[in-house]
Amino acid sequence: MLQQIHKDPIMARMTQAIESTGEYTLFLRDALFFLLRGRIHWTNTLRQMAFIGTDSLPIVLITGLAVGMVFCLQISGVMIKYGSSGVIGGVTAMSLARELTPSFTSVVVAGRVGAAIAAEIGSMKVTEQLDALTAMGVPPMYYLLLPRMLSAVVMMPLLTILALGIGLVGGTVVGVLAKGLILTTFIDSIKSLLYIEDVLKALLKSSFFGLLIATIACFQGIKTGQGAQGVGEATTKAVVYSLIAIFVSNYFLTFLLFTVLASA
Repeated sequence: MLQQIHKDPIMARMTQAIESTGEYTLFLRDALFFLLRGRIHWTNTLRQMAFIGTDSLPIVLITGLAVGMVFCLQISGVMIKYGSSGVIGGVTAMSLARELTPSFTSVVVAGRVGAAIAAEIGSMKVTEQLDALTAMGVPPMYYLLLPRMLSAVVMMPLLTILALGIGLVGGTVVGVLAKGLILTTFIDSIKSLLYIEDVLKALLKSSFFGLLIATIACFQGIKTGQGAQGVGEATTKAVVYSLIAIFVSNYFLTFLLFTVLASA
């Protein structure tokens, strides 16, 4: 029976997927165990906050500005045509807060931070530095992995709120200067349609996305195969799996936060 499973490529992939899911679950359990016991290396956590947050700020701001400007440019033409110019600002703000800035910020961070974490941990795995830490009585979860997870969870909402702010600025500039909208009308529309609950839910989503990015990247790093090829494969898997997890979970989070809870 086992030989038939290994010969069948589909069954082999399904078995591998189930095994990886189980290992990932155990990995999350270990991280939660260290967190609940308060075993956190705060120095490395602060360093990772600077790497994930401060160093990612330029590309996040550029992305947020571009998304806000492009979105406002796209919808303003249609909404002006149908006589709905008075709500362009609010629709732009609501769309940026609910979906665009959490998603695009997470994608950018996954490409930059997720790849870097997987490559760094994977290189340490290949060069047996993780084994050396374990031999010295320093768990890699405590010294390397958990600080990166906590940093991503904390810094992602901060990056998202900054991206939202710069996106609103870009949308306002495009709406007023390129489309001839009245500034006060644009701002009043934002005030009337954008609620603080939308922003808080967006921050919750981005925090969850940060958790996915960091845990997947760390997990792929410690599961790295031998040699430079193994590091490259782990890095690629970290980015691809993170993006898939972000997009899939985004639907369920949106349904839960903006449909189920909104109607409760």
